[in-house]
Amino acid sequence: MKLRTTSVVALVLLGAGLVPAPAPAAPAPASSASSASAASAASAAKVTTTDGCVASFPEPGTYTKVKICYTLFRPGTATSKKPVPMLLHSHGWGGSRTTDPTQLAAYLDAGYGVLSFDQRGFGESGGQAHIEDPSLEGRDVRTLVDLVSRLTWVMQDGRGDPRLGAVGGSYGGGYQFVGAFEELRIKGKPIFDALAPEITWNSLPGSLAPNDVVRTEWAAALSAAALPSNALPSSIYSALVEGVATGQWPDGTGPSGVDLDRELGRNGPAWHVSQGRRLDIPVLFGQGTTDGLFPLEQGLTNWRTALTPAARKRSIFVGYNGGHVLPSVLPQGVNVTSDPCSTTLAGGDFRRLSIRFFDEQLKGRRTGLGGYGRLHLATADSTCVTIATPGASRVKAIAGDVVSTTGVGVPLTYEIAPGPIKVAGTPYLTASVTAPGTDSRAFYGLAVGTSALDAHLVQNNVLPLREPVPVDGVSRRIALPSVAVDVPAGQKLFLLVTPISDTFAAMGSRVPGVITLTGTRVHLPVVP
Repeated sequence: MKLRTTSVVALVLLGAGLVPAPAPAAPAPASSASSASAASAASAAKVTTTDGCVASFPEPGTYTKVKICYTLFRPGTATSKKPVPMLLHSHGWGGSRTTDPTQLAAYLDAGYGVLSFDQRGFGESGGQAHIEDPSLEGRDVRTLVDLVSRLTWVMQDGRGDPRLGAVGGSYGGGYQFVGAFEELRIKGKPIFDALAPEITWNSLPGSLAPNDVVRTEWAAALSAAALPSNALPSSIYSALVEGVATGQWPDGTGPSGVDLDRELGRNGPAWHVSQGRRLDIPVLFGQGTTDGLFPLEQGLTNWRTALTPAARKRSIFVGYNGGHVLPSVLPQGVNVTSDPCSTTLAGGDFRRLSIRFFDEQLKGRRTGLGGYGRLHLATADSTCVTIATPGASRVKAIAGDVVSTTGVGVPLTYEIAPGPIKVAGTPYLTASVTAPGTDSRAFYGLAVGTSALDAHLVQNNVLPLREPVPVDGVSRRIALPSVAVDVPAGQKLFLLVTPISDTFAAMGSRVPGVITLTGTRVHLPVVP
């Protein structure tokens, strides 16, 4: 089955966009660049690098074990008498492991061993990528943990229990959760002692198709990035192509015959939480406030549901302007890359913050790091807002009806409140919905401007409302994207509603019509 829409074909070129985008770092001064490079080279010379592969679980329907290949970095200070903690590291979707020690010099210099590995279906590893299936990629991570537990120069907390952390973003954050949760399921404890996942997901179906409306650009990019190495199983590839081409999230009744909720529903923290499991270990979350694939609410949901209350008190959440970002043209968004919260907490970028976090959690070293038990979110103005909970706390009513054409038309804005007002967390709407058409869709978000004419979308995200059948005055709770925004005096906070969105290209209503919200109330996480 081939993609036949121009917008989707163009997205083949975006496959590399799924490789993790790290938290933005401030550029080094020109005068220090050469000395930093020399220092990295000198440090790398003290590192022992070993390449290898382990045999892991066979692909479904086969009997041959799949090789998972890795590069192991041993810092010069690590010996059996002075063992060091270990960090697992892996790549984003479509990528491969790190083999150059200079790229991991910050962790190695800080006294950590690092094992970087090719995930199943990528790099030199065999098999196909099942997008962090617990029974496949979960076993791969467990196999690597077993390898680390036999290294005499790695700190061990018990038999089969190395002192272990993990780093990586996007798909490289997904392995962290699947590995920790699978160890918890099998052994009763996560084995990992601390995690630092960036820009990753809580639920794959919830990320790729919120309310069953496909994020066209990203579903296409996911499948396109898998083409060069034939990484995806044909069933999942065909289903993603179907979703992009038809505008319907595959439920088993379409051309592919695949139910993606069934195929991908277990591949993330949401499923483990539904089974009653929560991680009782400290986690440093890094999530993109302008991320259009795994948006801020995916990380906030992990914070709220995937950890025990005790673990949250020992964890830190950082939202930065970055992640999986594409231009937000319609509706018009912002173009900003910054990480003010890592700077506030650690005096540097997210990697520096992660090292201080691991020093405290894996080495028991007091570094003076603060911010535990709190969420630290970047605004588009590159300020940092700290909150204790992302929940909505204040209600604002919108006068009159909120109306959107469907299928065609321009974005419309409705005033919520004048500035100054600061909002950080997860807002939502409550309203009575009337939609006379079949499969009506509209997209909602928050916007800021001096008036409706210059209002721009806050941090580039909208979320869809979908009504599969005609409705008349039905009460709904409508999700809005999680945000952090400081609206100054002289500007206003708006509700933005649009019939089309470039992130959800061609995913508007199947039949043109009108969606009307009456009695609309906006529930806002207002910061005092």
